[in-house]
Amino acid sequence: MSVAFRRESDEEHLEPKFELPIPAGPNLVTRAGQQLIEERIAELEARLAATDAGDKEAVDPLRRDLRYWQTRRATAAVTPAPADGSAGFGAMVTIRLTGKQRVIAIVGDDEADPRGDRIAFSAPLARALFGAEPGDLLPFNGRDDAIEVIAVAAIDEG
Repeated sequence: MSVAFRRESDEEHLEPKFELPIPAGPNLVTRAGQQLIEERIAELEARLAATDAGDKEAVDPLRRDLRYWQTRRATAAVTPAPADGSAGFGAMVTIRLTGKQRVIAIVGDDEADPRGDRIAFSAPLARALFGAEPGDLLPFNGRDDAIEVIAVAAIDEG
């Protein structure tokens, strides 16, 4: 076989490792979101300290994740709920959507958990709710009165 068809090394066929993508836009966080970032950094630093520095396969992903969370900490802007009582970042909004009542928390990208009704402020539903007050009927998903706003309160972070 010709030398031209041989691999230089076994690492040549491996997929490249990329940095974790940073969400576009500002890094708005609630106080709980800021605490989440601090906890993730502490956890990653502890795991890194407990990992053999020579184990590149274990260390590299931990360092990549740590860089992500350190960047998120450096860019975090703790943002309170709107003072006027309308729906916005940092608010708990009770709505009726498609006949079902839900309580939605509008939070930062890193603290979002759609299954737990904690949605990122950049999500379409959150954007539809911005500025809404109790009693408002809002358009969403092609329907003019898809969302009924029942109540708005600041997220209680203790």
